[in-house]
Amino acid sequence: MNFSGLRVASLESRRADDMVRLITKFGGEACVSPSMREVPIEPNRPAIDFAYRVITGEIPIVIFMTGVGFRYLLRATEKHVDPQRFIDALSDITTIARGPKPASAMKEVGIQTTHRVPEPNTWRDLLRTIDEGIPIANQVVGIQEYGVTNTSLIAGLEARGAIPETVRVYGWEYPEDTGPLEENVKAIAKGQRDLLLLTSAHQVVNMLRMADSLNLTDALRNGLAQTAIVSIGPTTSDMLRESDIHVDMEPSHPKMGHLVSESAREATALVKKRRAEYQSSQSSRVSVSSNGDAPEERQPLIAIDDHPSQSSLFMMACRGEPTPRTPIWLMRQAGRYMQEYRSVRSQQTFLELCANPTLCSEVMCTAVDRLGVDAAIIFSDLLPILVPMGFDLEFVKGDGPVIHNPVRTASDIDRVKSLDNPQDLGFVYETVRQTRNDLPESIPLIGFAGAPFTLASYAIEGGGSKQYAATKQLMRADDGGWAALMDRLTDAIIVYLNEQIAAGAQCVQLFDSWAGCLSAADYTRFVLPWMQRIIAGVTPGVPLINFATGNPELLPLLRGDRRTVVGVDWRIDMASAWKRIGHDISVQGNMDPTVLLTDPKTIRAAAQDLLDEVGDRPGHIFNLGHGVMQTTPVENAIELVRAVQELSVRDDSSGSSDGSYH
Repeated sequence: MNFSGLRVASLESRRADDMVRLITKFGGEACVSPSMREVPIEPNRPAIDFAYRVITGEIPIVIFMTGVGFRYLLRATEKHVDPQRFIDALSDITTIARGPKPASAMKEVGIQTTHRVPEPNTWRDLLRTIDEGIPIANQVVGIQEYGVTNTSLIAGLEARGAIPETVRVYGWEYPEDTGPLEENVKAIAKGQRDLLLLTSAHQVVNMLRMADSLNLTDALRNGLAQTAIVSIGPTTSDMLRESDIHVDMEPSHPKMGHLVSESAREATALVKKRRAEYQSSQSSRVSVSSNGDAPEERQPLIAIDDHPSQSSLFMMACRGEPTPRTPIWLMRQAGRYMQEYRSVRSQQTFLELCANPTLCSEVMCTAVDRLGVDAAIIFSDLLPILVPMGFDLEFVKGDGPVIHNPVRTASDIDRVKSLDNPQDLGFVYETVRQTRNDLPESIPLIGFAGAPFTLASYAIEGGGSKQYAATKQLMRADDGGWAALMDRLTDAIIVYLNEQIAAGAQCVQLFDSWAGCLSAADYTRFVLPWMQRIIAGVTPGVPLINFATGNPELLPLLRGDRRTVVGVDWRIDMASAWKRIGHDISVQGNMDPTVLLTDPKTIRAAAQDLLDEVGDRPGHIFNLGHGVMQTTPVENAIELVRAVQELSVRDDSSGSSDGSYH
């Protein structure tokens, strides 16, 4: 673990000397400049009102975020409110301490906190603590803030039915001597720092304020784009992303020691990756249509809009452009294998969760943050689209989705409704908007729908099946029932996907989970015409990932127009799959999900094997051959993402050195 002489900037104030010592210990050139000092808000009328509301019982739950904040709250109110009365009132209500420091500060005045958030004490851990048994629905929840408002925490509380009330007790100003901060900002703007370590959200605010006062805002942003940035935790990361600044890494624990040591371990790879992505973003400003270096077999597509995520590695790969490394995301990357998801899910049914855009965004953004993936997919399910079409859907514990009124004959199709009012699924489009708003702008968002054959199978079988006998019976019946059902599903899917795109999705995926039960001949006759209608009907230029599992013989039939990406499952090696599909089409996949049940060494070896199969051919998106399994350790999923991002870095982002693709 060594920085190897890299120039490491930090804006740490209170423990600046410790930061210099740690960076130096791990072989870095320490460039530390204090960026802020705590300043109590005086007089603080909102804090005084807050104390009175606690005393009178209007605020029955209070969250204390910091120890110094608790002390400042007492100081700000002591001349206006009887201190002992306020302390007694806090002792009588539900209090939540975000870690040991606020708990210790409360103990100093005789208050035993009701609940203490476990390490690493992030806002997500706080919400998980609440989900484990603190009733907050319809309750006013007071929050002692520090620095800037944590909008993610507020949204999470509101999604759980609480009424958040915040109180600020101190602000953050520049340090008395701003010279070192000015010097660091100027150096970052000139590209003279290799890494930036941040330990507070307000460090970001003061860095940007200083750049603005020096007329260096644009230069600073350009310099930051070339600098690897390590954030101590989610709150700081959220502030960076809200400020349109990337985050390259978070440590395993939000502590200074972990921040520096883990940054030192990853420093060389982080800096190399950041510089490659910066070079890629610069070159992507030149229209790909004027790029004469692209191989004749694949002419890349042009982005249809100017959203910042269009220059991401994922979108570049969708369009068939060379990338400095292989992008990766995971199907079912937000799911039951994550404790954060299980905590949220335990509070409501699955359909209730799917109908709550704020929680859907929260679980997906949490997964993106933890895994470090290059793309997000909305959190939803394949089947809610069937509900406004007249199907009685229920998710039954132990049995999965059940449709209580399946269709079995041509006459049954008459009661299947068209999706005449797309806003019957408005909660899904709001999930797209909310997730797009909460994600960093650099991360593309994928919308999705079930493919018509899979939806038809659910509608006919009434749930899961092994033989699909009823489905195939209707499919082969010469009475027009199958075509009528596929027509209605296809029309609905086109509307559904286009509404998601209009709400902010940069890409869409079709999941044909059950198509593997068909032969190539049956797929061609009974499915392909409707799939072609969907591909033609989705907003032009938007990449569409067509993913069907179970039968590699279907792969050549999955390719559509030039914007189609073919998803490949694990039942065939990628080199053979891509050859069958055609190298003029991008592909996604296809590591066996069970590899994530093994160990880091095996995972890295499997990732390397797949990357070797692909070589330097552009247009590959690394993914699993199906979704993440429930028993997967989260650490193994993180290891896969990290391995792909490290092992796939190319020295020449324009392609292989001799101009060929193998």
